[in-house]
Amino acid sequence: MAAENSSGALPLTLLAEQFAKLPGIGMKTAQRLAYSVMSYSDDEAKAFADAILYAHKTVHACSVCQNLTDKPVCPICSDEKRDRSVICVVEGPKDVSAFERTREYKGLYHVLHGLISPIDGVTPDKLRITELLKRIQGGEVREVIMATNPTPEGEATAMYISRLLKPLGIRVTRLAFGLPMGAILEYADEVTLYKALENRNEI
Repeated sequence: MAAENSSGALPLTLLAEQFAKLPGIGMKTAQRLAYSVMSYSDDEAKAFADAILYAHKTVHACSVCQNLTDKPVCPICSDEKRDRSVICVVEGPKDVSAFERTREYKGLYHVLHGLISPIDGVTPDKLRITELLKRIQGGEVREVIMATNPTPEGEATAMYISRLLKPLGIRVTRLAFGLPMGAILEYADEVTLYKALENRNEI
């Protein structure tokens, strides 16, 4: 073990393996990132590690919409100018960022942190659906926009939540996707997202 440590091979391998755990990062890219980090000064390496630890310790789910924030309630939920009668339901925090880039949507959000996928062991109770239903009970919400991705998991999740909300008298709409099946919202351009939002359909 000591020989491996002295050669530097094992620490670099471990570092690359950690980078490879990130979404969209293959082993070759992970290795490049690991070598890049090795060019940092001690202060730069410490600042990089500290930033990860700081974010991990301070960022948490908003108590209202479940989006990630470092405050008890995120800036969007705190904004009194937002339309509180409409909630856009998305899979993850990155989808909120995608919609905010359009600068057109003025309602609120609800982040599920996943999609129903029994084959992967993701059942409805593992999503933030209960928190959504509690928000609906306040009586202020008139419409819920299901903005999950147009994938089998996204469609199943949208229909499941729709069946829960319909008896409550809530209008449930689905984005009118100008996207092929299997497309990912995160990578859609602003115009496509705006049109999908504008031409949403009731489900």
